[in-house]
Amino acid sequence: MTEPTTAPGRRADAPRTAGGTPSPGAPGGFAGAVACEWTKLWSVRSAYLCLLAGLAGTGVFTFYYASIARINAHPVEPVGNAAASSAILIQFAVVILATVAVTSEYATGSVRATLLWVPGRHRVQAAKALVVAVVSFAAGVVYAVVGTAVAWGAFDGRASFEAGTTLRQALSAGLYLALVAVLAAGTAFATRHPAGALSILVTLLWGLPAVLLGLGGPELAPVNDYLPHGAGDHFMRAGAEAPYAPVVAMLIVAGWAAVAHGAGLYVLRSRDA
Repeated sequence: MTEPTTAPGRRADAPRTAGGTPSPGAPGGFAGAVACEWTKLWSVRSAYLCLLAGLAGTGVFTFYYASIARINAHPVEPVGNAAASSAILIQFAVVILATVAVTSEYATGSVRATLLWVPGRHRVQAAKALVVAVVSFAAGVVYAVVGTAVAWGAFDGRASFEAGTTLRQALSAGLYLALVAVLAAGTAFATRHPAGALSILVTLLWGLPAVLLGLGGPELAPVNDYLPHGAGDHFMRAGAEAPYAPVVAMLIVAGWAAVAHGAGLYVLRSRDA
């Protein structure tokens, strides 16, 4: 007798419903979907390249930021602000990572196999979002630590160091990049194409803030405080005035990520693969 065919992550003897499909509590489930997405993420070079590019960019940007502050004799500020400021550039490392993690499957057609193995569309999207968020959080913390170390030498005495503040800023950077990764994954599911997703994300995370701050004047510049990077900057930066508390800033970024995630899930369910 031949063994029954099962999807990856499922045992042949897993509990099944009357219709023959695995029950919600069957082995595999969401944990299996997460394990599958984790394996897929690290099976291609793009993930490593994105993370290495982010690390290199952090070192260059924080050195430049601290050197300019030293040369121009800026007021002394927390050393972690250099790493927080680098997020305007470094965030695109995780944006590309999360976007490619989704759109590459549409480009190759392998998304059909993914949705066959994990029929629950919400489970597929949640698993991808969780994996890229965890990786981005860890990367953000590492970037902040490396950036702080680089900036400390470049500041040459024009920065202050407090262990508690520096640790909070490192964790804040990790959380911000994790939310940006979820935002990017949701946008990628909604557009299903890397060019479309990146066009939206670059506009939202860099283009629009640049226009609002550079040309918006006092009427439109405050709008940036409610965009993802404007709120994230208030969340990560220490010692600067903000129009709201850090927890509110984090909730604003989380709200943008939730909207993108919901839009991606709607498209995934309505248009399928």
